Amino acid sequence: MSAGKEDQHQDVRQYYPTKGRVIIHLDMNAFYCSVHEAEDPDTYKGKPTAVAGSIELRKGIIVTCSYAARGLGIRTGMTVRQAERICPQLILIQPDFHLYRRYSRAFLEIANSYTPLVEAVSIDECYMDITGSKSFGTPQQIATELQQRIREELNIPCSIGIAPNKLLAKMASDMKKPNGITVLRIREVPKLLWSLPCHELFGIGRKTADKLLKMGIRTIGELANADIERLHQTFGVYGDAMRLAANGLDYSLVKSEREQSKSIGHTTTLPQDIESEEEVRRVLLNLADQVTRRMRKQALMAHTIQLTIRNPDMKTITRSVTISVPSDDTSRFMEEAWRLYEKHWNKGDPIRLLGITGQSLVSKEEAAVQLDLFEYEQQPKKDKLNETMDKIRDKFGESALITLGMVGEDPSSLLRNHRRRGTSLQTDFLRDWEQGDKRS
Repeated sequence: MSAGKEDQHQDVRQYYPTKGRVIIHLDMNAFYCSVHEAEDPDTYKGKPTAVAGSIELRKGIIVTCSYAARGLGIRTGMTVRQAERICPQLILIQPDFHLYRRYSRAFLEIANSYTPLVEAVSIDECYMDITGSKSFGTPQQIATELQQRIREELNIPCSIGIAPNKLLAKMASDMKKPNGITVLRIREVPKLLWSLPCHELFGIGRKTADKLLKMGIRTIGELANADIERLHQTFGVYGDAMRLAANGLDYSLVKSEREQSKSIGHTTTLPQDIESEEEVRRVLLNLADQVTRRMRKQALMAHTIQLTIRNPDMKTITRSVTISVPSDDTSRFMEEAWRLYEKHWNKGDPIRLLGITGQSLVSKEEAAVQLDLFEYEQQPKKDKLNETMDKIRDKFGESALITLGMVGEDPSSLLRNHRRRGTSLQTDFLRDWEQGDKRS
C-alpha cells in the first residue's frame, strides 16, 4: 500500500470506533407513493397522492400519502372520504404490492453491496451494520452514496440514520424527512431526545406512554432517570429495557439471516357484515388456502390452528385447537377452523372480521409426524398434490387453481391477488430473495 493510500485508510478508520459498531437505518420516504411516482412521473410527480384500499367504496383507509398531500393536511389512517374532503384534487391509487416488493428487493440489493449484514424489518426499511465496511469510506460517505444510488437507480427518496446501535439509528432516520442524513451519538441523547414525550421513543406505544404518564414520567429524560425498581414493578423486564433505551443504549444485533416465523396468518375485514354459513365458509376457505400456501413455501407445519372472529361492535374472540399431527394442508386448516366457528360462534350473528393463523410452527423436515396406517398411505399423495398445485399457481397465478367455494367479491378473495395483497411488515418475499430467487 502506498503512503498516500495508507494515510487515506488511516483517515477513514478514525471515523469508526475501535470498540462498538456503526449502524445505518435506511428508510424509504412515503414508499408506496414514491414508487408510483417513479413508475409514472408524468401522472404523479409533485402531486398530492395517496395509496388506499377500497377506493371505490370510499370506506378505505389512507395507507400512505405523498409529501405534497401531507403538506395539505392529509395523514395516514384517515378514511378516503375524510381525505377527499380536505383535498378534492387528491389522486387515489390502488395498492400494488407486487410493484412495491420489486422496489424493496432493489434497494436491499444496493444495501447488500456495502455489507452482508443487512436486516430487512419491513418492505421499506432495513438496518445495516457497516462496522466492517471501511473500504467504502466513512459512515457519512457511505450514507451519502447510498442515498444517491437509490435516487439515481430507483428514483425514490430515502432518509438515513447513522448511530452506534439500531435504536438510535432508527430515531436518527426519523429526524430529517425526506432525503435526510442524520448522525446520532449516545452523548447527544440528553440534548436531542430527553425533552421529547415518551411516546416519541421508538418501541413505546401510546398505551405504555399513558401508563408512564400516570406514574409522573412525561419525557424521555424523566424515563432515563426513573427509579428502576418502580419501573420493574409496573412493567417487569420491559421497564429495564425502556430505561436503557431512554439512555440511548441498545445491544441488539443486525440479523442478516431471517429467523423462522413463529406464526403465519391472515385476517380480513369485510366491507359488509356477513351472517350466512355459506359466506363464512367461503371466507375461511380463502384464508386457509393462503395461510397454508405461505407455510408450504417456508416448509413449515403448524401444531396449532387459531380462528379469530370480530363482530360489528369490535368484540373479538380468538379460539384455537392443537392437533396431534402438525399440518400444512388447506383442507385440515379449513376443517379445524370450521369446527371452532361452529363451537364458539352463534350461527347468524353478524361477523365483521375473520382470521386464521397457524401457530407452534415446526420445520417439515424436523416434524416428528406420527401417522396411523391410513394417514401413512395418504400423506405422500396429499403432499404430492399440494406440491403440484403450488407449482401451477407459482407459474400461472394464485387463481389458476381454486375451488368453486373460494369464488367471491369480498377481501378474502383479494388474498390471492399478490398485486393487491400485502402489508409493510409482511416480508415473506424476502426469503426467496435471500435464497437467490430474484424474480420480480
